Amino acid sequence: MTFLFVGIAGIIGALLRYLLGIYVGEWWFHEFPLATLVTNMAGSFLLGWFTNFLPRFKSLPPYVITALNTGLIGSFTTFSTFSVETVHLISAAKWGTAILYVLLSLWGGLLLCWMGYRLGLKTEESTEVERGEK
Repeated sequence: MTFLFVGIAGIIGALLRYLLGIYVGEWWFHEFPLATLVTNMAGSFLLGWFTNFLPRFKSLPPYVITALNTGLIGSFTTFSTFSVETVHLISAAKWGTAILYVLLSLWGGLLLCWMGYRLGLKTEESTEVERGEK
């Protein structure tokens, strides 16, 4: 059952990434790979948030959580495209853009993941307070 849900969520995540790439490509004409950066930043935030938010729902089966984290977010984000785009920038001697892209991807991804993770904790704490558990 888990394989099926991960596969379906993976299809959805890949399609969302593709559509975001098309959307950004319609108005972004610069050498900087913005579509992949935005995709990976959004995915980092969502995975951080899902990590603390989704397990709160006791009625949500574990295979659905795995499907959302591994399938949806895993296929939405893309380390391989980030790597290829970085190599292309380096091959074209666009070192400044390549370094900026790597640093924004690394630090931006970590920052947004941490922010999503913290939001998941805050959401959990506020729900506990509302239910009178704290």
